[in-house]
Amino acid sequence: MSELRRTRYQSVLYPLTQRKRFRRSEMSEIVGEETSGFVTRTVNEVVRAGVLTTVKQDDEIHYEWTSPNPVVAVDQWIDRRIHGDQVKETPEQERPRERLLRLGAASLSDADLLAILIRVGIVGESAVTGGHKLANRFHEELDRLRDTGLPELRDITPAVTKASYCQIMAALELGRRASESARQRPAEIHKITSTIEATQYCAEKFAYLAGDAVQEEFHIVTLDTKHKPIRSHRITVGTLDASLVHPREVFRPAIRDAAAAVLLVHNHPSGDPTPSREDHAVTDRLTEAGKLIGIVVLDHIVVARQRCVSIREDS
Repeated sequence: MSELRRTRYQSVLYPLTQRKRFRRSEMSEIVGEETSGFVTRTVNEVVRAGVLTTVKQDDEIHYEWTSPNPVVAVDQWIDRRIHGDQVKETPEQERPRERLLRLGAASLSDADLLAILIRVGIVGESAVTGGHKLANRFHEELDRLRDTGLPELRDITPAVTKASYCQIMAALELGRRASESARQRPAEIHKITSTIEATQYCAEKFAYLAGDAVQEEFHIVTLDTKHKPIRSHRITVGTLDASLVHPREVFRPAIRDAAAAVLLVHNHPSGDPTPSREDHAVTDRLTEAGKLIGIVVLDHIVVARQRCVSIREDS
């Protein structure tokens, strides 16, 4: 019986996997002999599982596969649909937690990691099923999970409870903080003595500002007497303004680090690294303030998606 069901599901879904996108009105034509009612029910179930997503265009529903390999995703869905995937039915050594302990977290798929965070699931929807649904829905966009509320996640899978939602959010935040902590450590570099070295350093060290930040952020990198990085400090968040970036706030961490020089860094979320007049004004003001206290402003680097630009070189 299960093989007949498998064959029937495959007869509906395999032809559809040949299209990256298809319209609701053409599903039966693509599939062929199967009844339109069964085709519609099957597609709706696949959508609820997160394997397909819907897009409304020109007053018509279009479907898109959420996985770059829809055939594999379909086979996995069919297996779960026919056999289920309750953790208790999985050999102990193959359960996500046991594999994590045996092989390490890096060996697990996104679905496995999410299943561990969901932990127990609910009656009728296991943690493993929930993990697969979330992984399919947020394929290659796991960062979007951080901004997704509990009701939205529960629409994807009822396995996400208040407790498991808190665990998922806590894990994401801890990962963000760990990444931030790693970025605070100086990159491996001997010293920064030129514009090229400064832009290369910032391109690596502050790459996240070019890709992730939605607001301007102003940072400094403190340097020792040999111009080796000591530490980076975030000073302000928001539009760069000479009246807001006060020398006191900029040089306080530099004095605390016993820095001989500083490298100024800020991003342009627009992607265009061209320094503005305000950028130049901030640079000039801080350079003069640094001279008064004996701390050299080595350069001011603008980080953007296109490239990094030195304000010293732009002047």
